[in-house]
Amino acid sequence: MDLWINRERKYLGHDGGREVSREELRARVEAGEAMVLDVRPVEEYLAGHIPGAVSIPVDELADRIGELPEGAEIVGYCRGEYCVLAYDAVRLLSDCGRRAIRLNDGMLEWRLAALPVAIEEPA
Repeated sequence: MDLWINRERKYLGHDGGREVSREELRARVEAGEAMVLDVRPVEEYLAGHIPGAVSIPVDELADRIGELPEGAEIVGYCRGEYCVLAYDAVRLLSDCGRRAIRLNDGMLEWRLAALPVAIEEPA
């Protein structure tokens, strides 16, 4: 187990492992304390996302970081608990001085919990 934890820390860095639960996320967003960032490909975002989430795919995040409000806590999520896109996004945002954490699971678990899902029509 210690070997796994050490490997995870080496890969994720000092902030890549910070996370928040679905319940904590909902409370923070409702209180205006956090914004939600969907880092999946745009097609997946359009097919269903956490209501109020902003879509910036992880491969575009470095170029579009200026679109995110400075000083806001940003909660990133992706496909599911084992998807690395949110880890990568949190690491990038943290390296750029942003307050970022990740949802401890993802869209799959959100849907399985029967939580609200927003669906967008392609432009």
